[in-house]
Amino acid sequence: MKKKILICFGTRPEAIKMCSLVHELKYDDTFEVEVCVTAQHREMLDQVLTFFEIIPDYDLDIMKKNQSLNKLSGRIFKKMDVVLNSSKPDLVLVHGDTTTSSICAWSSFNNNIKVGHVEAGLRTYDKTSPFPEELNRQITGRITDYHFAPTVISKNNLLSEGINDNNIIITGNTVIDSLFWTVNKLGNNFTNDKINALKTKIDLSKKIILVTAHRRENFGEGFINICNSILSIAKNKNVEIVFPVHLNPKVQKPVKDLLSNSKNIHLVEPLDYPSFVWVMKNSYLIISDSGGVQEEAPSLGKPVLVMRETTERPEAVTAGTVKLVGTNFDKITENTYELLTDNNVYDKMSKSHNPYGNGNANKSIIQFLKKRL
Repeated sequence: MKKKILICFGTRPEAIKMCSLVHELKYDDTFEVEVCVTAQHREMLDQVLTFFEIIPDYDLDIMKKNQSLNKLSGRIFKKMDVVLNSSKPDLVLVHGDTTTSSICAWSSFNNNIKVGHVEAGLRTYDKTSPFPEELNRQITGRITDYHFAPTVISKNNLLSEGINDNNIIITGNTVIDSLFWTVNKLGNNFTNDKINALKTKIDLSKKIILVTAHRRENFGEGFINICNSILSIAKNKNVEIVFPVHLNPKVQKPVKDLLSNSKNIHLVEPLDYPSFVWVMKNSYLIISDSGGVQEEAPSLGKPVLVMRETTERPEAVTAGTVKLVGTNFDKITENTYELLTDNNVYDKMSKSHNPYGNGNANKSIIQFLKKRL
């Protein structure tokens, strides 16, 4: 009899990292697979689902404008009871550090259903950074039965917290599986309206700098510093800056107020996943406060300057593929200038080993589940 797995996610980053796993599990006759999305990110989530050709079995559609984290959590709790009673899975798989992952895991525990945590064990041990993701991840870790840790460091974090070694496996990160899946599709002449529009806007003969920023802890002064840094970098006429602007008003206002009038800064709407990968592939370097970019970019040979004070992905810092610069104006501008002008520094970052795996994370997860379920 097939074991039933319910895969739950709700945000764009979760979807990117879980959709390739959905496909791998569905290809395997051992399992019956259902997908539940909370739609914590509605529009951006739908773009990923369309690209990966996945139709959810359950869509909670819980997003409301200006919704507090408590209201978001309450709505997920309420709707997950209905889903779990209907699906009756043997295992629920969640991902990472979102409100969706922690509340879906907790809902499953309350219904006496086992939980598997993909991308388990990442830690900063500062509950305010990233907020609320760090505590979401720790809570999910306490609930989880099977921990799919991407690296040795993440496994050691779990062991230090008293998690049984038999319930942990190092898999690499599923984002690399999804990245390679997407790069292969782009290589087979996939395109869309956003990629075509980017080709007309960007001068690809120049050094492309991709910027992404959305972290709550950077709202306010942090974002003003970020914008002023980007404005200073744009004075170099040999660069083109592409900045997909997050939909949050606390991001939109400072970015548009400060960066709208520079010809070589392209403020664009949030990009769908294939368009984002296309820009990454064509970038010279990336400046970001994202977690996933720290994992993806090294596989494409792109250095990353991380606009955060801490990272739950220290492996990339140790490997030399990323560098923490916070939201400090001088650190952002000086490190960017160094990468633009010093080939030795650039080569060292761009050619360092990616610590997050080689695209076999999904297979490792499935092999583990076959043994344990």
